[in-house]
Amino acid sequence: MQATELVRQNPSSFSWHEIDTVLLDLDGTLLDKYYDDFFWETFVPEVFAKKNRIEMSAAKTTLLHTYKKVEDTLEWTDLDYWSNELDLNIPQLKRDIGHLIAVRPQVTEFLEYLKEKEKKIYLVTNAHPKTLEVKFERVDIAKHFTAMFSSKEVGAAKEQPEFWNRLKETLPFTRDKTLFVDDTEKVLQSARDYGLCHLIHIAKPSSKLPPTFSRNFPSILSFEELM
Repeated sequence: MQATELVRQNPSSFSWHEIDTVLLDLDGTLLDKYYDDFFWETFVPEVFAKKNRIEMSAAKTTLLHTYKKVEDTLEWTDLDYWSNELDLNIPQLKRDIGHLIAVRPQVTEFLEYLKEKEKKIYLVTNAHPKTLEVKFERVDIAKHFTAMFSSKEVGAAKEQPEFWNRLKETLPFTRDKTLFVDDTEKVLQSARDYGLCHLIHIAKPSSKLPPTFSRNFPSILSFEELM
């Protein structure tokens, strides 16, 4: 058995009777991450190259370096920050390719399943509020959440320890009765360090990329595995 398969133990080994609160990430968890990957890795470089009259390869190199400087911080997902940094209208560019925004398989069914079980469902995302506006114009899932919390509003990125302390001040949740699902291992590790017990990793956040199973957290391909 390969090492990557070892952590793909039964992710639903917990009992739903033990869970009263479900925290869900957005991009790569509920929505297909292909949209975001294409936007930052292809579409923005194309527009940036044209605006600055440089080659696409040079634009990608410049932007990759610029992205790396603020990775895992609030600025990384702040559309206003990137509009100023790149001198581009990032919210409008996101709308320009909004047709690529899509819900991942079995997401709607899973949200309905949680409602039937009378679980409290919260969106917990690094996505900027302006990003949420763009995406919820295209997909009809906002109605399923008891409330939504973005890192911008909380004041820290989910990778940062202070995010969880600040979230707890606004959203009282019991650590051993809360399920958290995310596609980013750094975020899951931050949640584990805070004391959350039930953590699930999304192994296939993008429909265009092969799955990558976690070595540290139970991984699922689809929410069907939790129903």
